[in-house]
Formats: sequence, structure tokens, C-alpha cells
Amino acid sequence: MSASITAYDTIAAISTPPGEGAISIVRLSGETAVATANQVFKGKDLSQVKSHTIHYGHIVDPESGELIDEVMVSVMLAPKTFTREDVVEINCHGGIVATNRILQLLLGEGARMAEPGEFTKRAFLNGRIDLTEAESVMDLIRAKTDRAMQVAVNQLDGNLHTLIKRLRQEILEVLAQVEVNIDYPEYDTDEMTTKMLLEKAQTVQKAISNLLSTASQGKVLREGLATAIVGRPNVGKSSLLNHMLHEDKAIVTDVAGTTRDVLEEYVNVRGVPLKLVDTAGIHDTTDKVEKIGVERSRQAITQADLILLVLDQSEPLTDEDKQLIQATANKKRIIVLNKQDLPAQLDTTALLKLVSPDEIIKTAIPTSAGMDALDERIAKLFFGGIENSQTTVMVSNARQIGLLRQANKSLDAVIAGIHAGMPIDLVQIDMTAAWDKLGEITGESAPDELITQLFSQFCLGK
Repeated sequence: MSASITAYDTIAAISTPPGEGAISIVRLSGETAVATANQVFKGKDLSQVKSHTIHYGHIVDPESGELIDEVMVSVMLAPKTFTREDVVEINCHGGIVATNRILQLLLGEGARMAEPGEFTKRAFLNGRIDLTEAESVMDLIRAKTDRAMQVAVNQLDGNLHTLIKRLRQEILEVLAQVEVNIDYPEYDTDEMTTKMLLEKAQTVQKAISNLLSTASQGKVLREGLATAIVGRPNVGKSSLLNHMLHEDKAIVTDVAGTTRDVLEEYVNVRGVPLKLVDTAGIHDTTDKVEKIGVERSRQAITQADLILLVLDQSEPLTDEDKQLIQATANKKRIIVLNKQDLPAQLDTTALLKLVSPDEIIKTAIPTSAGMDALDERIAKLFFGGIENSQTTVMVSNARQIGLLRQANKSLDAVIAGIHAGMPIDLVQIDMTAAWDKLGEITGESAPDELITQLFSQFCLGK
């Protein structure tokens, strides 16, 4: 993507969430941003102020002279801005009416309403950021834990961009050597060029494989880990949900079948965002409503990334417990052996014939016993191989993961073609395809339709 700056019309949008708050920000970006703001601002002449300064004044309707709000206006001149255009941000009192009035005045003075993500799109089009950094902006906004935030910050700093750019450069260098060999065969031998091509394909593929190994963890950080709390009635599922949420979200009684539907809540466990699903107790029932809840619970098991199977150690192991153990055998799971504060009735020997001892965490939820161990086990299950996400380059975006896999397939074709003795100019096609797919990740070879679709997912004003 070229770093040259293109002149666009001036856009405006509210960049803060709607509703009441201490302040709201109305943002302008474009060639006439300062002049447009100057038409409604009474204070200093904004066209005469220095860049990256903030000024006190009032927003006034230029036609009626009505005073709209008392504001602070930031002026940031190109190219040292997020969009590399002139940017003006009007900090007004939070509230729907005043903020919208200011926006309408700016639109009346010639600014255009920004499309979703258009400020970030201009930063990309003007070479300020690449697509990986643009996507990290939304990841940062949507981050649910400190760990997810740090991964997004790493991408925003260009860590992934730098790695992809280096891999593309390495491919480009070997492709240039292939072209020399094809055009001037007297200066090289096919064997030397083929060896160079093979080594480079293997080196780049190893780097891509290392990136893809972080994909599952990155996706969990970005989207949250779908975690189903399952078990038969009255084993402590809702108590576990409430304890992890630190609030009484689910009704807890000693009456079986209190939870009749699926409850969903997000919780942060050691930097892992869990989308907790408290399910209805799974058991045979003739109650029509309970039957629906039980069926939804079974669906939650199939859709979950992690199962927290709660068993009651104060009662003998039942056929329903055994059925749940069997139904979750192929899922990532933790057996929560609950009610350790009550006399033991469950045959541990029989249980260990059905599950691994490594799967079991013993808890007494009312006293918090075992809860730290449960949190630690969840974190290790999904981040055991990535100890420090602050320094690890991770991929969390489905688009990026898909393109990395396509690049990997192209490199597989390069290696297979070389081993099969294919002509080097045919092998070169697959190597070029890998280079193109990596370029789509950063946006250097991405089609315009993809760019438009990607930025349309951003929030308005960003």
C-alpha cells in the first residue's frame, strides 16, 4: 500500500458511545476539517493555531447565533494524525441532544457523515496502518481481558505486519533469483535455484506454521471460550456460575430443576475470556418446559469449546452422571467434583475408571475451595504453550488465519513440485501465490471489495 496521501472530502461522526456521559467527542477528518469546525466555533481562530493543541470556546449555530455548548477543540494537522489528514475533535458535554446538534451543524457546513470505520479506512488508504493494524483496532475495542488487549496492542504496534512483511520480502528475493535463472540460464544452474527455492519455501512455511499454532489461542482471546457448565440437577452448576461471575445471576435452591433454560455470561479467568453457559440439569423428565431446557443443554455440549462437568461427591455416581461423562468424552473438559465440604458418598475408584485423574478438580463452592485450581487448569488448557502473550505474535482473526492456511498450501505445492521434478517456472507460480496470500493479510494485495467489506464492520466514528 502506497504511503502517499490522497485528498478526500471531509467526514464527521460522533466517536463516543451514545447516551449520557461526562464528555462526548465529535470527530472531523479531511482537507477542510479545520475550516468547517471554524464556522461553528467561537474562541480562537482555529486556522491560526498550532497543530496538536487544544482550545476552549463555544459551539454556536452560525445562522441563529444560538449557543449550543461549551467545548474544548483539539486541532491536529496532517500528516501527523491517525488518518494523515487534518483532524479536529470537539470535546463537548456528554449527552445525546448537544452532541447531535453539534454534528448536524458540521454536516450543515459541508462535512459528510462518516461511514462505519471510515476514519480507520482512511488511515489504511493513506499508508498510516496496514490491514492487520486496522483489524487490531477493533480487537482492542472488543477485548474482554488484559491478555486479549495485549495481543491487540502487539498487532497495533505492527508486530504481525513486520513478520509478514519480512516473509514476503524473503519470497520476493528468491522469486527474483528464479526470474534471473529463467531469463539468463547461462549465469546459473537449475540445481542451485531449485535448492534455493526449496530452502526458502521450507523456511517460510515453518514461520507460518508457528503463527498458525497460535490460532486457536488467538481465536479464544478474540471471541471468548464457549464454556458449558453441565451436570444433573442440583449438583452445583448455578452456584459455580455465580461464583465465577461474583454475583448471584442464577437462582440457587435445593429444588431439582430450578434452572430450566440456558444462561450465558462472560467472565475473565486468568486472562481467558469465558462465555459461560449454565445449562439446565440433564436428566429424564416429563415436565414439558424442563424437556426443552434439557434439549438445549445437550446442544450446548456439542457447541462448547470447554465442558465443566459438575459431579456431586456427596452422592453416589448415577447412571445420568455416567452418561454425561460418556457424552463429553471427546470434548475438552474439566470434571468439577463438587461439595467436598459434605461427607463423601461417590466411589472415587469407579470414577477413575471413567475419567483421567488429571481431569478432576475438587471444589466446595460455598467456601471457594478448589476455585483457584479450577481457574489455573482452564488457563493451562488453552495457553499452556504460550506463557507470555505480551511478546508472542499471535493471529486471532479468521480472515488472517484463512489466508495463512492458503499460503501454507501453496508452499506445500512448491515443495511437492520440486520433489516431483517439475519445471522451475511452474513451481514459481505456487511460490508467487503464497506471496500474494501473505500480501492479502496486510492489505498490500487485497482486492477493493475486501477492503470495503472489512471496514464496514467497524463502529461508526472509528
